[in-house]
Amino acid sequence: MPLIIHPDTPPLRVDESGTVRVGKTRVLFVLVVREFQEGATPEEIVSAYDTLDLADTYAAVAYYLRHKAEVEEYLAEYDREAEEVWKKIRARQGDSAGIRERLLAREAAREAHGAQVALASQKATGPTG
Repeated sequence: MPLIIHPDTPPLRVDESGTVRVGKTRVLFVLVVREFQEGATPEEIVSAYDTLDLADTYAAVAYYLRHKAEVEEYLAEYDREAEEVWKKIRARQGDSAGIRERLLAREAAREAHGAQVALASQKATGPTG
């Protein structure tokens, strides 16, 4: 019996936010490609993202290899957008400079007050032992 060759659609989908995901998972295509670029095999990628299907991962890698220029362009745009998000986060954090220090100081003051209360309570009840 001859082998019937089926035209398979790549297991990639664009979600409501415009992000490309692999198969029926929430795993980003970008993550799969980056793992592959760093030397991971599809088996290793699947072990890192246990919701991925091995066949879908191989197909996603194959899509990357067949459409490398387009995918590289997509990755570059993804990186540019990610950098813009990080810039906004850093700028927002700059507006709230000192919050962490104030919270830590407040916590230390509470702990010191708690220690004073405990010491006063111990003095009032006398030594135990």
